[in-house]
Amino acid sequence: MSGSVHRAAAGLAVDMFSGAVFIQQALGWNIYVAVIALLLITALYTVTGGLAALMYTDTVQTFVIIAGAFVLTGFSFAEVGGYSALVAKYSSAVPRNVTSLDPQRYNISSKCYFPRQDAFSLLRDPTTGDLPWPGVLFGIAIVGGWYWCTDQVIVQRCLAARSLTHVKAGCIMCGYLKLLPMFLMVFPGMISRVLYPDEVGCVVPEDCKRVCGTEVGCSNIAYPKLVVSIMPNGLRGLMLAVMLAALMSSLASIFNSSSTLFTMDIWTRIRPQATERELIIVGRVWVLCIVAVSICWIPVVQAAQSGQLFDYIQSVSSYLAPPIASVFLLAVFVKRVNEAGAFWGLIGGLVMGLCRMLPEFWFGTGSCIFPSYCPFLVCGIHYLHFAIILFFCTSVLVLLVSYCTEPIEDQHLHRLVFSLRHSKEERKDLDWEQEEPGRRNHSSDAVADQEEKSGICRLIGRFCGRGNKSEAHEQEAPEAPEQMPDISEDPVWQYAVDSNAIVMMAVAVFMWGYFA
Repeated sequence: MSGSVHRAAAGLAVDMFSGAVFIQQALGWNIYVAVIALLLITALYTVTGGLAALMYTDTVQTFVIIAGAFVLTGFSFAEVGGYSALVAKYSSAVPRNVTSLDPQRYNISSKCYFPRQDAFSLLRDPTTGDLPWPGVLFGIAIVGGWYWCTDQVIVQRCLAARSLTHVKAGCIMCGYLKLLPMFLMVFPGMISRVLYPDEVGCVVPEDCKRVCGTEVGCSNIAYPKLVVSIMPNGLRGLMLAVMLAALMSSLASIFNSSSTLFTMDIWTRIRPQATERELIIVGRVWVLCIVAVSICWIPVVQAAQSGQLFDYIQSVSSYLAPPIASVFLLAVFVKRVNEAGAFWGLIGGLVMGLCRMLPEFWFGTGSCIFPSYCPFLVCGIHYLHFAIILFFCTSVLVLLVSYCTEPIEDQHLHRLVFSLRHSKEERKDLDWEQEEPGRRNHSSDAVADQEEKSGICRLIGRFCGRGNKSEAHEQEAPEAPEQMPDISEDPVWQYAVDSNAIVMMAVAVFMWGYFA
C-alpha cells in the first residue's frame, strides 16, 4: 500500500507538471497558477461524478485526443518536409549559440547538445545507451505488467465491465492505441527539436531557465512548443483542449483510484464500522492530501532525470513497481505462494527500491552539464536494469518465505490461481471472520438531522457524497445468496476478440522489429 501511495503522489505530480507546462507555454501563466487551475477543473467533475463520470469523459476525450494528435502530426511532418527530411535534419539539430560560448565559463561537451546517433533505433547499446535494450525488453515489460495487470486505475475499470468479453475487448483496444504514440508523440517531439533547437535543445543553464524555468534542460516543452508555434488559431485551441483532456483524464483516474485504495485498504481497517457516507468523505479528504504532497513534489519532477519527464516516470516506476509485479505473477501462477510470502516480498522489495530511489533524489540524477555525485554503487546501474534485479530479488524472497511457512488450502484458492481457474467448487474467503457487522449499522435519527440542516450544509453534504436521500436508502439490502460469477462468453465475440489480440500482437512485434 505504501508503494501505491508513493506511486500515486509521484504520478499525480508528473501529470500536474506536464499539464502546467502546456498551459505555461500556451498562456504564459506561472506554473503553480497553472497547476491550481488544472486541479480545480479536474476535481469538479471527479469529486461530484465518481467512476461513471470518469469512464464517460475518458471515452469522449479519447476521440478528441486521437483526432487532435493526428492533425498535429500532419502539420508537423508538412513543416519539416516529411519523414526522410526528419531523419536527415535531426542529427544536426543543435542550438546555434553553442559555438560562440566562452570556453573559460562554459566547458560543455558536444554530446550534451548533439542528438544521439541511435535516436531512430529502439534497441540501443546495453551499456552506453540511454535506454539499453535489455532494460527496454525486460525492464519495461516488468513495469508494464505491473501497470496493466495490477494498477488500480486499470483494474478498477476492468472490474466495472459488464462481461469478460468487454474486459478483453477494452484491453485489446488499449493495445491498438498504444501503437500510436510512436507516430503521434515521439516523431512530433523529434520534429520540434529540429524546428526549435535553441529552445527544445538548449544546454546553457541561463537560456534553459529563461525558456522553461529549469536549468537542466527543456525537452519537456517539445510537444507544447510545437502546438503553439505551428497550429492555426482555431486548431491551436483544439489541441489545448486535447492536451488538457488527456491530462485531466489521468488526474481524475488517480484521484478516484487513490481514494478507493485508501478508504478500502486502510480506513476500513482503522474504523470497520465506518458508514458509506464516512468513506466517501474520507476519500475526498485523502485526495486533497495527495494533491498537496504532489504540488510540493513538482520541483523534484522539474530537476529529475536531466529534466526529461519520460525518464522520471520510468525511473520511479522501476523503483516501486517490480515488487508488485513479482507478487502478482507468482500469486497467480504458483499456488504455493501464501500471505506471508507476499507480505514480506512487498516489504522487502519496497525497501530495496527506496534504497535506490531516495539516494538518487538526495544527490540528484544530474545532467550532462551538472553531474550527479551519487555513488556509482547506488546509482551506477540503469534504472531499467535495476527493475530487472529488483523483480528477481523480490521473487526469490517471496518463494523463500512462502515455502518456509504454511501453505494456503485449496478451498481458499478456487478460481484465484491458474491451476484452479476452472474449478466449480465454492471458495471460502480467508478474511471473512474480519468483517464487522457493525459497519452496516447506521444511526436511525440521522434523517431528522438531515432535515434540520441549512441549504448550504446540504449543498456541502451533496458535494461530499451525502446527497438528499434519507438514511433509510443508505441501509444495505439483505445479502443475497452468493452465486457463482458467470464468465461465459459468446463464441462469436470470443473468437473475434481473441483473433484481434493475435493481430494486435503481430503488428506490435513487426513495428518493434522494423524500428529496432
